[in-house]
Amino acid sequence: MNWQAISFDWNQVRAFLATAEKGSFSAAARALKTSQPTIGRQIGALEDALGVTLVERSVRGLKLTEAGRNLLGHVRAMGEAATLISMVADGNSQDVTGEVTVTGTDLLSTSLLPQVLWPLREAAPGVRVRILTSSELENLTERDADIAIRHVRPEQPDLIARHLGDFRANLFATSAYLDRVGRPESLRDIADFDFVGNADPERLMAPLHNMGIPVRPESFVMSSANGVVAWELLKAGYGVSMQPEALADAEPTLERVIADFPTLKFPIWLVTHRELQTSRRIRIVFDTLARGLAERLARQRQPGLSS
Repeated sequence: MNWQAISFDWNQVRAFLATAEKGSFSAAARALKTSQPTIGRQIGALEDALGVTLVERSVRGLKLTEAGRNLLGHVRAMGEAATLISMVADGNSQDVTGEVTVTGTDLLSTSLLPQVLWPLREAAPGVRVRILTSSELENLTERDADIAIRHVRPEQPDLIARHLGDFRANLFATSAYLDRVGRPESLRDIADFDFVGNADPERLMAPLHNMGIPVRPESFVMSSANGVVAWELLKAGYGVSMQPEALADAEPTLERVIADFPTLKFPIWLVTHRELQTSRRIRIVFDTLARGLAERLARQRQPGLSS
């Protein structure tokens, strides 16, 4: 731990986070039950302590600088950790009980959620989590689920969404499959390979065409709406599949079809309804998911580390 680097005040960080989330000094002041000038002074002091400008002030209102945007994810994690620390310190987290339903795609739920949710058992053992594997936002609007992990931002006004970052995806195949059909010398060569598709394989065709791979509908010799099934079909050697790099790079039987193939990114959104503001059990699960998933998204950007 670099103790000398921790030179700022938590109240200053809290003022910045509230301002970024609420959009103005006045709204942040109301949320924190303080005055607008106090919020402005605290953010100014934080900027001085860090040596960067976080917020630009103009007649149009406030706007985060690039440094402010880069800092925001880390500050949110601090806020979530502070909330959890306060709950644990006064015993409140132990008193939070009830069921929370989390929905995510089957592959994400299988590969990430068991590790991400583990801290919840110690922090709030009275909370029971039910995992629903689905990719439909209707799970939230119809109240079949409390929290959803999605790849698209919802448009419904009654939902709260937070962008945690982006997963990277690439084309993978088993080494045995590439040994059998030959490794491509160009992007065009990949179009002649067999493909393993997901729920809607033709949605992948447009970005591949744009990259110079004229794949055809008949190229998808195996497909499944279940991401885990598609993953197993890939590992069984049926062909090429677009998969998360953090998952596929860690699988010893798989390799990238072309080493310098450009990465595709798909966003991770954590979505819930407005009960987040009043339900402690939903809040503690939401914060646990946000912190754990954001950590894994950050880790995948570091060479040599996987999610």
